Amino acid sequence: MAKNNNNNNDKMSREERGRMGGEATSRNHDKEFYQEIGQKGGEATSQNHDKDFYQEIGQKGGEATAENHDSEFYQEIGQKGGEATAENHDKEFYQEIGRKGGEATSENHDRDFYEEIGRKGGNSND
Repeated sequence: MAKNNNNNNDKMSREERGRMGGEATSRNHDKEFYQEIGQKGGEATSQNHDKDFYQEIGQKGGEATAENHDSEFYQEIGQKGGEATAENHDKEFYQEIGRKGGEATSENHDRDFYEEIGRKGGNSND
């Protein structure tokens, strides 16, 4: 048993009570319960935080994932994501995201960028 903070061996520590409560909750509730409380928590979080908050936690999560996984992990999840996307979308979807990507790229890069990638593409055929 975890160390008790108030030196009374007849009482559980806060940690032990929390663990036991969590176990009881998991026995008494189903997947839908957790989905509902997750959605409520997500909505509350989105009301209390801005874009910077999500960027920061996303970056931290990405860094932690990168520290714990190799390139094979990313290849596998990328392939799974690509397959799932292909199953759920049609040709028009890919045309639309391609158009949007092209517009965003053209807004963020100048003529020199396109000349450089053209040279690299031309050289790769040698």
